[in-house]
Amino acid sequence: MTVTEQPAAISEYRMLIGGHWVSGTDGGQLTTTNPFTGRAWAVVPEAGAADVDAAVSAARAALDGPWGRLTATERGRLLRRLGALIDERADHLARIESTDNGKLLREMSGQLHSLSGWYDYFGGLADKLEGTTPPPTKQGVFIYTRQEPVGVVGAILPWNSPLLLLTFKAAPALAAGCTLVVKPAEQTPISTLEFAKLFEEAGFPNGVFNVITGARAAGALLTSHPGVDKVAFTGSVESGVTVMQSAAQHIARVTLELGGKSANVVFDDADVKSAINGIVAGIFAATGQTCIAGSRLLVSRSLYEPVIAGVVERASRIRLGNPLDTATEMGPCSSREQLERVAGFVDRAVAAGATVAHGGRRPDLAASTGGFFYEPTVLTGVTNDMEIAQEEVFGPVLAAIPFDTEDEAVRIANDTRFGLGAGVWTRDVKRAHRVAHAIKAGSVWVNCYRLLTYNVPFGGFKMSGIGRENGIDAIRDYCETKAVWINLSDDERDPFVMG
Repeated sequence: MTVTEQPAAISEYRMLIGGHWVSGTDGGQLTTTNPFTGRAWAVVPEAGAADVDAAVSAARAALDGPWGRLTATERGRLLRRLGALIDERADHLARIESTDNGKLLREMSGQLHSLSGWYDYFGGLADKLEGTTPPPTKQGVFIYTRQEPVGVVGAILPWNSPLLLLTFKAAPALAAGCTLVVKPAEQTPISTLEFAKLFEEAGFPNGVFNVITGARAAGALLTSHPGVDKVAFTGSVESGVTVMQSAAQHIARVTLELGGKSANVVFDDADVKSAINGIVAGIFAATGQTCIAGSRLLVSRSLYEPVIAGVVERASRIRLGNPLDTATEMGPCSSREQLERVAGFVDRAVAAGATVAHGGRRPDLAASTGGFFYEPTVLTGVTNDMEIAQEEVFGPVLAAIPFDTEDEAVRIANDTRFGLGAGVWTRDVKRAHRVAHAIKAGSVWVNCYRLLTYNVPFGGFKMSGIGRENGIDAIRDYCETKAVWINLSDDERDPFVMG
């Protein structure tokens, strides 16, 4: 099926606060642009301090009121109902997200149809949050622990996969009994607002899920708000540092999923055809706009030329075009700013000595559509100390580096401030495990790349973040552990002796 039509009129959206759709109290608005056409297609309010305060207050009221009075089983039932509604509306939400951020409809459809799995999984865990009964070390007391919600969660989203990365936060937070105030990226707020409509339909009490929109200032107001108990953030390292500093002012917990400069490591015994397919998937899928992009290609010197030739040949056949057309293989960058950032990285890499083996420019399609397109680009002649090998580009740019030994490959892979993901391509099972263990990254894929699911932890080492999303333990990050001591003895204790 091919879908090519674009929205004709600019849509106006409001924020969701305490179950009500509201305009910003300051009267400001932000425009969101369709990356394929370069034209505005929707406007949203710009939240001010009063709006953020109202959203946090609404979340607190729900936490202390109707949401907090539900049993864990009832929470789980609502989560599963929400998942069913997402399945019903997945195609609509996918189209909205593709229009807003320029990613392929075929990818967004897959993501949106998978999201119900997260709500089913964490909905099932909601009433499995059990405490413990530690054996007392002294006579006359009974001790037990409780898992209680951490409270109001401020969730800050990126622009590349808003609803997937929102779900990483919302599903475990809601299962734990928390309430949320969500601030989507200023470039891509619309899918989150559309998603928010499902909460009332699913039966959630007002105020459990709130959405404020705006630029960085709105996010700063949220992360610094004393009523926010935890901040869950996905974005750049630089923004993550700012978020952490802001949250620290009122000792709010943080989960940070930040950048990456992931290495795809191809050894001399790899299945070359499969490796090339994985390399292309790792860097050109999603136009390279993913934190786990395999943006560094490390190849055994004996395979370097055939692997580069194969990647270049496949890159030359990637079909650029309308992201709503299911035949398109790569869409535009998400914004003009991001396009200029990508082009700047390539220009500086060439000036530093890299060679463009393919791409390295805006295609003719960009001029004809007005879209923010950049060609899939392969750079050779790269050394790992270059900016292009050290900094996150967040675009369709692959930096290729040869290596001679396994130890050298691991050293180069680890020679970065990031540690989010890595790929290892080899037929040797011993080497696969050795290298997977040696690479300092939160996820290592062997003979595959860019796989995620709800029951596997996801997060990074080093400056790629703090904490883990997904997996059974993610729900604990949205809980506080309380110890309760019950005195069973009638004996009078010495008030001046502890214990």
